[in-house]
Amino acid sequence: MPLRLSTIALLKRTPLLLVQKLKAAQPTRTLLHSTTTRNLVPFLGDDSCVFSNKAIIRHGGSQCDQKEAFSLSNKNVIFVAGLGGIGLDTSKELVKRDLKNLVILDRIKNPAAIAELKKINPKVAITFYPYDVTVPIAETTELLKCIFSRLKTVDILINGAGILDDHQIEATIAVNYTGLVNTTTAIMEFWDKRKCGPGGIICNIGSVTGFNAIYQVPVYSGTKAAVVNFTSSLAKLAPITGVTAYTVNPGITRTTLVQKFNSWLDVEPQVAKKLLAHPTQPPLACAENFVKAIELNQNGALWKLDLGTLEAIKWTKHWDSGI
Repeated sequence: MPLRLSTIALLKRTPLLLVQKLKAAQPTRTLLHSTTTRNLVPFLGDDSCVFSNKAIIRHGGSQCDQKEAFSLSNKNVIFVAGLGGIGLDTSKELVKRDLKNLVILDRIKNPAAIAELKKINPKVAITFYPYDVTVPIAETTELLKCIFSRLKTVDILINGAGILDDHQIEATIAVNYTGLVNTTTAIMEFWDKRKCGPGGIICNIGSVTGFNAIYQVPVYSGTKAAVVNFTSSLAKLAPITGVTAYTVNPGITRTTLVQKFNSWLDVEPQVAKKLLAHPTQPPLACAENFVKAIELNQNGALWKLDLGTLEAIKWTKHWDSGI
């Protein structure tokens, strides 16, 4: 079960993630609550109310307008769940891009994995904070205050926490969807241009099940469809908030997540075995395309990362609110 962390034991300097071809705005995720709030200072830049229109990616219909080449070099990145499965392999690819800081928020610390990341590129500052995405927004905001006070700017937020177990209905929704929404909402306090923020880039990890469900796990698939819809809305709000967003949606990837999991109401006890009987992809292939998607930096993009390929999905519109 997820751990609820109510204090920040050690607040080290957090590293920022550098995107090689993207000039991303700062993303972050739900952070840990601190009882030493008097020492947490919100980010205020030298010119806090100056916002560049170049930070906004215009989104019209199904078209995704690409920003100028975005380089991850010297950037600050927050990666929620950056130490497990696809997340760890993606972190390895990110540090190769010469980030300035990579801040990893994860439920369980993995010293060996962190040491490996530092060895790949010693120039990148890597910081870890224990983090439970199911904490209230107020706790996330306090952790973000700490990170922003140390780094001053954050360019990209990657929301990657997820579980696959349709026996745990409430937890699946809380981790896969509510936690992602709350983390995104919390970072808007620091990025929203209406509050004199500089804007930022949000990369949400969805799944191909957000396009078409694995019907034996409807709860999991439903949360991923919600992530796609939420992120598409964020992208259309970019002209208002200055925060752009897109999803990366992996196909079935050979991680521990899919080795054994429960179907809803046990409708298919052999769901994992049957799923893995079909073609899959290794985590490294997915991670390489993950970082390519970040470097393409297309607001509103729906990226499918399946069988070692990267493909932009064109969403079919069946209804429009007209507002």
